[in-house]
Amino acid sequence: MARGHKVTIVHPAVLPRKPLPKGLFKKTKKLARIILNPILPPKPPKTINWQFIDNRVSMLYVPNLNEKYIPDGDAVIATAWHTADYVYTYSSNKGEKFYFIQHYEIWDGPTDRVNKTWLYPMHKIVIAKWLMEVGEKLGATGMVHIPNAIDHSKFKITRPIEGRPKRVAMLYSEALWKGSDDGIKALQIAKERVPELEAVLFGTPPRENIIPKWIKYHQDPPQRLLVEEMYNGSSIYLCPSWTEGWGLPSAEASACGCAVVSTDNGGVRDYAIHNETALLSPPKDSFKLAENLIHLLSDDELRVRIARRGNENIKNFTYDKSTDMFEQYLISKVKIN
Repeated sequence: MARGHKVTIVHPAVLPRKPLPKGLFKKTKKLARIILNPILPPKPPKTINWQFIDNRVSMLYVPNLNEKYIPDGDAVIATAWHTADYVYTYSSNKGEKFYFIQHYEIWDGPTDRVNKTWLYPMHKIVIAKWLMEVGEKLGATGMVHIPNAIDHSKFKITRPIEGRPKRVAMLYSEALWKGSDDGIKALQIAKERVPELEAVLFGTPPRENIIPKWIKYHQDPPQRLLVEEMYNGSSIYLCPSWTEGWGLPSAEASACGCAVVSTDNGGVRDYAIHNETALLSPPKDSFKLAENLIHLLSDDELRVRIARRGNENIKNFTYDKSTDMFEQYLISKVKIN
């Protein structure tokens, strides 16, 4: 918007082409909406509260993503595999077709259907180098790599890297591929070797019984608390994910001065270099994660060096750079009548 473009975000009430949810008996209302749509289209939401949206952006809340609800434009961008199914079918009136690929979403849909979307004749923007590799293996064409970024005015060092407590921060998620169980197990192993270890977890679900009592937990913490108390108040950030599109929390924590201990989950490779800007280990291996935690907790000089190098490196990922690349790519492909 600040660059003179008119932007509309189309927010559907449901995505009927998405596979039916697991735990159907617990989600009967959602299932009913999916089955009845479009016979009885659900009412779109009035607003969203899980993401900040600049008030200059037009929010269009629609029952579904059928073409009749989509405004005409110069460019139309799919942001997930099930939205790509729709965008692919739109007429040219909706604009040049782009596919913003933020993950290899086989964890959110059947592999064959997800793979099919990568082969659609659309302009594809991937946020990480490993996603370029996935696309190349699938035979996808028309791809460009535009890395993710973080807001360095918000995520920054406010407490010296030196002298931080032996505290580890970690995102907790109920999604299996986020590896939270592996992370908790790694923390427990490290705690046995380093008794003074503290840990703080944060996430959207309520506290679960799997989280040991000695570990603090914050549900839906405000950004100020996340930045000041969890990121800047910790010396290490732990990411146990099996896979990541890019890995925003790890990047945010690094910008705030944490040394990153992570699985080699794909997404972090854009900024996490083993033994230089982070310590990496294979996914699904709690013992290797624990070894790296213990290594940094026992060697403060190494921890500070990793944190400093990681912090300097993550400063290269700015919204100005990524936005310039994104805007230039769109303009280069849009057909102006």
